[in-house]
Amino acid sequence: MIALIQRVSAASVMVDGDIVGEIQRGLLTLLAVQPGDTQVTAARLAERVLTYRVFPDENDRMNHSLVDQAFELLAVPQFTLAADTRKGTRASFTRAAAPELGSRLFKEFVDECRKKLPTVETGVFGANMQVQLVNDGPVTFWLEA
Repeated sequence: MIALIQRVSAASVMVDGDIVGEIQRGLLTLLAVQPGDTQVTAARLAERVLTYRVFPDENDRMNHSLVDQAFELLAVPQFTLAADTRKGTRASFTRAAAPELGSRLFKEFVDECRKKLPTVETGVFGANMQVQLVNDGPVTFWLEA
């Protein structure tokens, strides 16, 4: 699994003109599932996202995690993160999981995050979504599990 995490001061996701998920300070996480990923993979990546130190301490060093600060999480499924772009001018999605597996493990990831964080919002798996965010930093990391 792949998570692209971005530290934000606000973020939202819309489907068909309606806001389906919205947070204030926290992390926007774009998530891709790959073939071979399992519930264990989803749990491990959730733990990494929740505890990755991206928020500043009193010395402006990135020493605090999402859980440390009880900030918010917006998780958005994005299979294109698993694209193979090494050759040609069109991406191949053979490194992305089938929709059934992707949907199930996206839900597992979200469920794991909700066990440790009060506010977890999501996008809609398989929907055409519009994501808005205010990057804080910007701070962006690519995590894999």
